[in-house]
Amino acid sequence: YHAQALLMEQSASTTPQLIREIHFAVEELGLHIEKLDYFTDYLRYDVLNPAETPYLLQQLERHTLTLNTLKEADLCDSESMRRRGEQVFVTTVHKAKGLEFDCSAIKDKSINYTFISNHRDIVLDSAFLSVVLIENGMNTVEIAIGDNLLIYPWIKKLVRINKSFIVKRGLGLREQLKSSMLMSSYMHYAITQKHENIWIAQRQGRAKDSNDRTQDSILKMMVMAGEGDVIDRLKEMNLVPLSLSYEFDPCDYLKAKEAQQKRDDANFKKSEEDDLTNMQIGIYGYKGHIHFQTAACINDELDEIKSRNLPKTEVFTVIAELIDKHIHQNYRLYPGNYIAHDLLYNKVEFTDKYTNTDKETFNQYIEGQLAKIDLPNKDEAFLSECIWTMYANPVTNHLKAING
Repeated sequence: YHAQALLMEQSASTTPQLIREIHFAVEELGLHIEKLDYFTDYLRYDVLNPAETPYLLQQLERHTLTLNTLKEADLCDSESMRRRGEQVFVTTVHKAKGLEFDCSAIKDKSINYTFISNHRDIVLDSAFLSVVLIENGMNTVEIAIGDNLLIYPWIKKLVRINKSFIVKRGLGLREQLKSSMLMSSYMHYAITQKHENIWIAQRQGRAKDSNDRTQDSILKMMVMAGEGDVIDRLKEMNLVPLSLSYEFDPCDYLKAKEAQQKRDDANFKKSEEDDLTNMQIGIYGYKGHIHFQTAACINDELDEIKSRNLPKTEVFTVIAELIDKHIHQNYRLYPGNYIAHDLLYNKVEFTDKYTNTDKETFNQYIEGQLAKIDLPNKDEAFLSECIWTMYANPVTNHLKAING
């Protein structure tokens, strides 16, 4: 790619180099993107200034500082639209009422961190994180992504050019050990040598019931590389627990549907098309308010754990519980969470946290989600309980974390 880019740079053309590179990358990926010219014309006529000598990257960086990806962008008055004689209203694909980020617990933003978080959305968890990190003067993240999501060759290429590294799954024991060692080595390299931030989920896949728990295996993978003992190797990763709170999960009905399918058929397995549908619905579906919040880097707490001289078999469990506690403490809870908890347990425990209007709105939302489920033996009571559980578990875990 870089060799081809150099050739394009040297060739005589009135088209800016960046535009040529975009077209080349799209062709290389084998993609067909309708109205790609709308995007490249916008870059050419509204972003890039041919009179300026700085690198195109610097021009783009300067331009992105003026963008707000959380609001709709009206391009009707842009030069590229005037040239086309058209009016186009462009909105962000993520439908949200606002994205908030609290990283006040991170005292040194010059250090590179491994953000380990609960996992809600296949695509947008890490994408939103990169957005808010940029807004707070920090680097974007390299992303750990499972190879089960690389359904088509173009997806594999696309995620690699978007700072992703691949987590291989479904391997035999020997191959899994080799793959885990390679992944651990790369993560340590990314933090210590490349000086990049990393995002990794606390467990393999999303917690379908939102009962977020860190898997010991994730931590054991991280300490396969690095220097010193187990604690030293984890400290080298600069672990920061990150809480992701979505007011609504557009994939909640898909998770409930999968739960019934697994209940009714012990051999049921999701298809590749199911994963693709979850990615699509996650991106385009309504999410309401979104809140991301970090804890502090846990290195000092790791030192305290080390001083307790715990048996090696207990160390990973204690560290996983520590990460869970931070994630649970920093949840942002919404009226729907409290309503779901009361509905699930048939109580009126949290009526001070929501209004009658909130409850009516939430119930209508749940009814709408249930209506999307197409199963021949649809169990409405079971499916409702599944969705209530997804929204109620963060309440249960949050209260335990702050009171325990």
